[in-house]
Amino acid sequence: MIPGSFDYHAPSSLDEAIKLLNDLGEDAKILAGGHSLIPMMKLRLAEPVHLIDINGLSDLDFIKENNGYLCIGAMTREASLETSELIAEKYPILKDTSQVIADPLVRNLATVGGNIAHGDPANDHPATMVAMDAEVVINGPSGLVTSGERTLSINKFFKGPLMTDLADNEILTEIRIPFPSGKSGAAYKKLERKVGDYAIAGAAAALHFDGDTCSKAGIGLTNVGPTPIRATEAQDALLGTTVSQEDADKAGELAAAASQPVGDHRGSEDYKRAVVKTLTSRAIMKAKERAEGGN
Repeated sequence: MIPGSFDYHAPSSLDEAIKLLNDLGEDAKILAGGHSLIPMMKLRLAEPVHLIDINGLSDLDFIKENNGYLCIGAMTREASLETSELIAEKYPILKDTSQVIADPLVRNLATVGGNIAHGDPANDHPATMVAMDAEVVINGPSGLVTSGERTLSINKFFKGPLMTDLADNEILTEIRIPFPSGKSGAAYKKLERKVGDYAIAGAAAALHFDGDTCSKAGIGLTNVGPTPIRATEAQDALLGTTVSQEDADKAGELAAAASQPVGDHRGSEDYKRAVVKTLTSRAIMKAKERAEGGN
């Protein structure tokens, strides 16, 4: 189908974009990469009266380390994560994630911020960010009391399917991931019916070690609930262990129990839980391998 008619706006600054959002209200939508919004508009599942195109905001396109965080601008393209030497060397889980999103043509335009701000539990980055304890920077209108910028833990960002903590007049501008400390590693595993498809399920694991003992763990799950799921019991089961294959399999079972899949054309509930169990175990063992110096 063809999208409905809309007014197009191309702000030249973040302040201008926020002002447009604030003035136009809930009838306005942000256009970043467009690979989530435009298909919804074609199907008339979304019919914004105003589109605010922020592709001209080049200052929101960056990958850098600063003050103890890896900082990723919301307009950073997925392809940039794939090709970044910094990401490949120190944060390979992000390369794991970006390279299984859709296809190269999509990744050349799709943005990291858009993948997260859309709030789709089937998207890949949300679970990765949960596992890595990320936080998001959100900008909105400044007032007498507020500065217009706030920082929010990723744990509090997702509210439901396609629902986030973003207000109608706010824009997600940056994602911050704490530096991995000491001996650590992380990995993302995804199963899809065909290349470029949404995940049947996905699992992200981030591990930190004190010597040979796991001192901290994060596990996030993709497309098996109304939001990305933090598998808390699975994380806790790894603490104090050496993360053997047996430990990873136990955590996989707990992650499967924490999942909330819905049966559909990608598989039954039982099948998806079985996938979660296997992928979680594999992601954990890959994260351990990386923590020990493996690629």
